[in-house]
Amino acid sequence: MRGNNVMSGYFNDEAATRTAFAGGWFHSGDLAVWHPDGNIELRDRGKDIIISGGENISSIEVEQAIAAHPAVLECAVVGIPHPHWGERPKAFVTLNKGGAATPEEIIAFCRERLAHYKCPDSVEFGSLPKTSTGKTQKFVLRQREWADQDTQLGGV
Repeated sequence: MRGNNVMSGYFNDEAATRTAFAGGWFHSGDLAVWHPDGNIELRDRGKDIIISGGENISSIEVEQAIAAHPAVLECAVVGIPHPHWGERPKAFVTLNKGGAATPEEIIAFCRERLAHYKCPDSVEFGSLPKTSTGKTQKFVLRQREWADQDTQLGGV
């Protein structure tokens, strides 16, 4: 994208600015679909796509399915190492105050709404790491899950 409402660069990071603005356009890392009616639908961040056995899984799609559960306040989904598939989705879930759910219940809830290969293999309950502005820090979750691996497949 480009225009007068797009930032001019990253503060004190010329290398990242050059990369992000290659060719005169800002490359956000977002993946989108441009529909025939002219609407653009954001699907996910490129770094958040989970590649499991050659299949691309949108973390946003899985998060939306989990967030529909009545006990769920918020969630984040990241790819974690898997010996056969390369990586698989794992859900990190914060429950509503007074809400109750088990990992098995959350997974079954997803399986009613998504293709089974997209559903998380595991669910961890607790608070999510956030920035000072309240944005979930998926990279913190990813780093923790991939810490003992030689390489990381999906996002950075």
